[in-house]
Amino acid sequence: MTHGSLGVPQGAALTLGAVLGTGVISLPALAAHEAGPASLVAWLGLVLLSVPLATTFAALGARHPDGGGVSTYVRRAFGGQAATVIGWCFYFAIPVGAPAAAGFAGAYVADSVGGGRQTQLLTAGALIAVVAVMNWYGVRVSGRAQLVIAAALALLLTVATLVSLPHASAENLTPFAPHGWAAIGTAAALLIWAFAGWEVVTSLSGDYRDPEHDIPRATAIALVVMAVLYLGIAFATVAVLGPDTGKAPLSDLLVLGFGEPARAVTTVVAVLLSLGAMNAYFAGSARLGAALGRDGSLPVWFARGSTAGEVPRRSLLVVTAGALATLAAIAVVDVQIERTMMLVTGAFTIVYLVGTAAAMKLLPRRTWVWRGAVISFVATFALLAFTGRYLLPQLVVALAALAWTAQRSRRARRAGGSAALVPAGPEE
Repeated sequence: MTHGSLGVPQGAALTLGAVLGTGVISLPALAAHEAGPASLVAWLGLVLLSVPLATTFAALGARHPDGGGVSTYVRRAFGGQAATVIGWCFYFAIPVGAPAAAGFAGAYVADSVGGGRQTQLLTAGALIAVVAVMNWYGVRVSGRAQLVIAAALALLLTVATLVSLPHASAENLTPFAPHGWAAIGTAAALLIWAFAGWEVVTSLSGDYRDPEHDIPRATAIALVVMAVLYLGIAFATVAVLGPDTGKAPLSDLLVLGFGEPARAVTTVVAVLLSLGAMNAYFAGSARLGAALGRDGSLPVWFARGSTAGEVPRRSLLVVTAGALATLAAIAVVDVQIERTMMLVTGAFTIVYLVGTAAAMKLLPRRTWVWRGAVISFVATFALLAFTGRYLLPQLVVALAALAWTAQRSRRARRAGGSAALVPAGPEE
């Protein structure tokens, strides 16, 4: 099998960029508003859940490297129809979620330079265009850019945590659960956005030089760095800023250490986070769309660029156009750009649930990675209870995918029937 050019550093950076997404900008504050200091339990729980989840998808990617990612694993485990449903749920969620990811950074830019909502929307559109251009030239270029972004992010987030910790107060940790213990579940559902990403990198598994060895190493590096940065920022937000946490906790933490001029640095962090997350998701989803076209789960037009080392530009164009169309709809309807975030969270939860179910069938039984898949499946199933109404759009997408497969099957039967009616030639 032909493999690509990704090594461990670039792979770890792409993985970290996908997981360490834009949520770290605002979600520590939002989770604290939902559950108070008890939100730290939700953060810790999701970090711990990430261990078996990450190792599960790393094991699948190492054993079955392919641009289809989760849809490929589902196809192997449960057949083409299920793979089409999961593939569609993930592929069409990315254009819906991209404006929300870019919108987080756009809000920071608007705060820095002014212009309000118009600046936020224009910034979001510019970020979508930049990420599309990065991926137009292939995963080698986007992987190198991601390495620089990831290094800068790790440094900035570490500095924000360390300079603010001297201002921490034990009083900010009490009462620990002001909204009740059930609020931890609500906070966890909100934080899924911050932990999604392990699944998208599986679509890049075929682009690694040595998938069997490089994917587990890249995943391990990303997992450790993510855990340290997330828990550090979350603890600082609660222990330093307390109950009066604003919408931009990173800005507030940096200001405590360096003064008001440091607030502008947060804009750089926000833009880098958005670029990193969107770069990984655009790269993975473009690969996924090409693989779905190759496997018959999308029109064959999408299949161009599905081979490792090629650039899936047709699929990338669809993702980019969909993201810009979603952004335009948000502007016309005049709703908050972040409103699409929870719609995508429902898609991620379903992809994780079915992907871990496929892992339970494909991975060697009674091994540690198989046990990790079981734990991930049970935990993800529990999270469905908190996703609620946000699963409805995925039901619509699933029905559309089933309609597509039914129509494709009918065409195949008609083609087979027509061939059967052709008179056989004389026997030799």
